[in-house]
Amino acid sequence: MSLMLEEARNAPERIRGQLQRNAEALAALGARLREAPPHGAMTVARGSSDHAATYLAYLVMKHLGIPVASLPPSLATLAEAPWRLAGQLAVAISQSGQSPDLVAAQRALAGGGARTLALVNTPESPLGAASDDELPLYAGEERSVAATKSYLATLSAAAQLVAGWGPDRALGEALAGLPERLTRAGEQDWSPAIEALVGVERMMVIGRGAGLAVAQEAALKFKETCAIQAEPFSGAEVRHGPMALIEAGYPVLVFAPPGAEQAGLLELADWLEGIGARVLLAADAGVAKRRLTLTDAGHDDLQPLSVIQSFYGMAAGLAEARGSDPDRPRHLRKVTRTL
Repeated sequence: MSLMLEEARNAPERIRGQLQRNAEALAALGARLREAPPHGAMTVARGSSDHAATYLAYLVMKHLGIPVASLPPSLATLAEAPWRLAGQLAVAISQSGQSPDLVAAQRALAGGGARTLALVNTPESPLGAASDDELPLYAGEERSVAATKSYLATLSAAAQLVAGWGPDRALGEALAGLPERLTRAGEQDWSPAIEALVGVERMMVIGRGAGLAVAQEAALKFKETCAIQAEPFSGAEVRHGPMALIEAGYPVLVFAPPGAEQAGLLELADWLEGIGARVLLAADAGVAKRRLTLTDAGHDDLQPLSVIQSFYGMAAGLAEARGSDPDRPRHLRKVTRTL
């Protein structure tokens, strides 16, 4: 078994511990944010952590009505932007907490008046030290270069943060059952995707809403572990230009879990098939035409975690079927340091 697969399967247990260990701290942080609510928020992150930031941003805007922007760290490290951020919240997300550009950006945002929060997997990191508050991910050591359990733990922490801060009590209640549901998600048989994708060189991955974050993550994993040129798109954007890429047999992976976005994604999947695309539709058991089965995560906002949990196992198997080592992607290292 690859480390990537082993660590992905370990994610539910890590999240179970995270839910317990962060409960008190998140209740206190949520209370402070309600007492002095920010007027806006921003995120700084790279790679998989930036995809997790997309998920956090969507949930914050959906539940709290606070606009959230993703900031390029180079605005701090290269452009030296004159930040004026009183009443704003800056959230930095990192597995290692060591990248100099994220640390510099967080310090610059704090210098501009923002309140700062770090979501970090490594304790006592430079990024945590540069932030007013630190939320540990408790994913444990991750040895595979391709992040899996740390990404899932970041999504879980983001959902916990919003549940403790916002008014949706159902989200917090659903989080309690998330580890068990993720275990079932990791047991889904996605071998049809391996068979369909073992020889492809390029493809699309489509999601929508909070699910766009895992479409982005899946496309990255296709690139780094399988050397497939995969591009992520929102189901609402794909007809605005990317459709020109579609030709007979072009592979498209569509994530359509239960929720408000599902109907539109199912209609899009039908249309894609009608113009000749080879569609791999991932949906719950209530969708008869699905090719890949998803486990219901118990809440619309948690469905992306179930999706990516099932995906990771398939991606590890696909990499091996293509003759690659998912734990050691070429040219990549676990910790990336940029400025």
